[in-house]
Order: sequence, then structure tokens, then C-alpha cells
Amino acid sequence: MKHLKSKWTVIITLLSAIVLLAAFTFGRGAPTQYVTAKVEQGDVRNVVQATGTINAVTTVQVGSQVSGTISKLFADFNSPVKKNQIIAEIDPSLFQGAVLQAKADLEDARANVAAAQANLEKAKASVTQTRADYARTVELTREGVMSQQQLDLSQANHDSALAAGSAAEATREQAKAQVAQKAAALQVAQTNLSNTIIRSPIDGVVTNRTVDVGQTVAASLQAPNLFNIAQDLGKMQVGVSTDESDVGQIKVGQIVTFTVDAFPNDTFRGKVAQIRMNPATVQNVVTYDSVVAFDNPGNKLFPGMTAYVSIPVAAASNVVKVPNAALRFSPSSSQDQKTHRSGVSPGSASKPDAAVLWKLGADSGLQPVQVKTGITDHTYTEIAQVLSGTLNPGDLLITATLNSGSKPPSPSAPGMSSPRMGTGRTGP
Repeated sequence: MKHLKSKWTVIITLLSAIVLLAAFTFGRGAPTQYVTAKVEQGDVRNVVQATGTINAVTTVQVGSQVSGTISKLFADFNSPVKKNQIIAEIDPSLFQGAVLQAKADLEDARANVAAAQANLEKAKASVTQTRADYARTVELTREGVMSQQQLDLSQANHDSALAAGSAAEATREQAKAQVAQKAAALQVAQTNLSNTIIRSPIDGVVTNRTVDVGQTVAASLQAPNLFNIAQDLGKMQVGVSTDESDVGQIKVGQIVTFTVDAFPNDTFRGKVAQIRMNPATVQNVVTYDSVVAFDNPGNKLFPGMTAYVSIPVAAASNVVKVPNAALRFSPSSSQDQKTHRSGVSPGSASKPDAAVLWKLGADSGLQPVQVKTGITDHTYTEIAQVLSGTLNPGDLLITATLNSGSKPPSPSAPGMSSPRMGTGRTGP
């Protein structure tokens, strides 16, 4: 019995040891895994990316000032045209009739002037005659030959003739005014007739035609658009909409590159010609239009194409650069205890251009490096100065921490390497 009791004591002791060992082992936890990226040396270019639409420098919409039916077309899409060249004609029949009517009205008004002039001359003769009669009547009345009644009648005849003369003169002036009015109406009718001939206002190329022969155009409210003519497609421009946060970095005269979907392997060059101060606000986002001018030899690019524009605003050559993911990494609180002893804390980067990088040491521990950053291309950032610690091309920087069961980032990310084992612990 005593032997059996000793045996159970040994078994219980062994089981207790196993339980304590398992608890200690699992309590320590698995080592922390880190995703790292190498410090590189190379070029960094800060570029403003934007999209825009290619347009001709000058595009004129050709309309019609008169209404009518299109009877002839002399230009089509892509037709080169010269200034004052006839490109369309509206049926002139009604306008020709209006001109003939206006001419007849003018001749009638001129005939009325002639009749009014004759009546005026007749009235003047009557005034002369009644004036003479009145003078004789006055003398005869003094001599007692004619009565006072006859004198009064003679004077009334003379006054009536004077009034008739004034009326005849007014009628003549009115007839002359009618001549001027009819002449103006004739000029309007002739202008409308000439406007049935549609001419190109500039030298250029027809980029759009909106009418066909037989189509009726109405110009009662506004001039209808018949053609769009682009002037000199050898020189074009891109209208680029840029965010207000980027527009301050863009300067007139900057060299710009852009691509288009039609020629994905070609890169085109232009120059910032204008930054327009007219803001546009869409969903609380303020943008400004920048105009990029470029040469288009052979009319290779067409109006309306979408351009993907890159505007370089800063560049640094042959500098130490780090992935932006390394600048965003911050270690856990348990790891902070180790880094505090090195003299650099995560809060050291209080200035906008200062940052703390975490370098993977030879013992797989974290080493903080305080740096001053330069320009960025939104993938890599220039290291302008190392403020604390050391940083050389080829050093491994921590970009992320992998917890148990997490999936490592894609190896295709810039500067990323495989996860590495560290000394950090997940347990107490």
C-alpha cells in the first residue's frame, strides 16, 4: 500500500510539471513577424496627376441669322475651309420675294414724293395768286370801289392758301421720310437675302456638321448651330482641372507630359500656358482650370480626346529614398518600451517634415531612426537628413506587423520583402 501511494505521488508531480511547462510555453506566445522594405537610392519626382480634354485653341460655332430650309451644303466633316468660303445655302426664294416687295415699296414712296412736290408747287401758286388778289382788294376798298365784305373774303382766301401751302410742304416731307423708311426696309431685305449664304468666318477644319439638305432651321429665338470650325489643328491645348491643393505648385511655362488612350505608347509634351482664376466647386471640392498648349504636327491628336496629364512640380536626383509605408508604421506599446531606451520615442517626429523610421537590426530588434523628409512621389519619399541613428541604402525598414493568422501583403508592393521573424512577443 505504501509503494502504491508513492507511485501516485510521482505521477501527480509529473503531471503538474507538464501543466506548468505547457502554461509557460503557451504564455510566452509566438514571435512577432514583420514586413520589411529596403532603403533605396535613386530619383524622386513629385508630379501632379490630372485629366483633361484636348481642344483646338479656337473653335467657332457657325450659325444662321435667318430661318429657312437648307438647300445646299458645300462642306462636310473634316473639310478644310478658308475665311469667307461658302459652306451652306438656305433657300433664298422667300427672301428674294421680300427684296422685290421692298423695292416696289421704295419706288411707290418715291412717286409719293413727286406727287407731294407737285401739290406743294400748286399750293405755292395759289398763295401767290391770293396774295395779289388781296392786295388789289385792299386798294379798291380804300377807293370805295369794293366793300369791306369783299376785303374780308379776299383775306380769308389768302390765309387759306397759306395753310394749304404749309400742309403740302408737310406732306412732301412725310413722303420723303417714307422713302427713307422703305430704303431701310429694302436694305434689311437684301441683308436677309445675303444671309442665306453661310460663309466660314475663319480658316480651319470643320469638326462638326449638325444639318442636312432639306432640314429647316429656325432662328427666331437664337441662331441655330450649323457647323463647328476649329482653327489650326496644328496647335492645340488641353484644359486640365486641378485641385486647389495642387494649383499653387503649378507655374506658367512648366513643361508637361501627357498620354492619350488612342496612342498608349506615345508620350506628348506641352507647356502650361495659363492658370485660370475662375474656380469651380463640385461636391465641396474646389478646382481650377489650367491650359496646356502643345504642337500637334500632322493633326495626330483630335479634339475631344482625354489626356492624362503629368505636371512635375519638384524633383530630386540620386537621393536616399524610403517607401511611404515605412513612414506610416508605428510599433506596438510593448515594443515602445525597448525603443524608449534608445533615446527616440514615436512622438519625436513633431515637425511636419520630421518622421521616425523603424529599422530591423541584426538581432531582429527594432531600431528607431529619426529623419527629415523631402519631396514625395506618393510611393517613395526623399530622406533629406538623418537626425538620429543611421540609415543607409539596403537597410531593412519595418512597414507592417503580421499578427497570428494575418495574411502578408502582396510581394508586388514597391520595396516589400517577405515577412521576417522578430524578437517581439505577443504574450506577457
